Amino acid sequence: MIANAGVMATPFGHTVDGFETQFGTNHLGHFVLVNRIAKLIRKGGRLINLSSSSHRYSNVDLEDPNFERTPYEPFVAYGRSKTANILFAVAFHKRHRDSGVQAAAVHPGGIKTELGRHVDENRMEKLVEQINQQLSKEGKPPFQFKTIPQGAATSVWAAVVAAAEEIGGQYCENCHVSRIVPDDAIITAVSEGVRGYALDPNTAEALWKKSEEMVGESF
Repeated sequence: MIANAGVMATPFGHTVDGFETQFGTNHLGHFVLVNRIAKLIRKGGRLINLSSSSHRYSNVDLEDPNFERTPYEPFVAYGRSKTANILFAVAFHKRHRDSGVQAAAVHPGGIKTELGRHVDENRMEKLVEQINQQLSKEGKPPFQFKTIPQGAATSVWAAVVAAAEEIGGQYCENCHVSRIVPDDAIITAVSEGVRGYALDPNTAEALWKKSEEMVGESF
């Protein structure tokens, strides 16, 4: 199963169930669907959650997941939801690995799709400009968006190509398991690396419990 549905940097709003749009769509929707059908996943099966390098914008906030007390910022909300995707994979993997089912999260890379329809073009241009300035300092070529097949490659690799024991409970990008980078490390949007908080097993368990509380179901 590849959990690929998502929205990015939306204006502040809520799902029909009353959850902040990005957390509700990107995490809670998948949390409920995947867990309801988990028993149908055969031994040797895999769950692949689509995350993003934008998880580095923010850890989850389990005290205020719906931005009821926190000023809303679209990319912070997106970052929270993408961190949740990784933590969900970590917790799901822990629960199902003994039955031969693996779970992992992947970052597909920067791709021009309708996912970015809520992002102002000027902001995107400035972001790419900043990325290219940093890449130039590092002696690297300018940033280029991936094609859709290139963007799908890591999902396919993690789902059916990589060794199960290699990707279980991990965060993957560019068709390999990513290294952990310090939470305070300043890295560009196209740099590789996963924040340690996104793989923390205690936070993963806390998110699972909070998610059950929010959706009113236990798994």
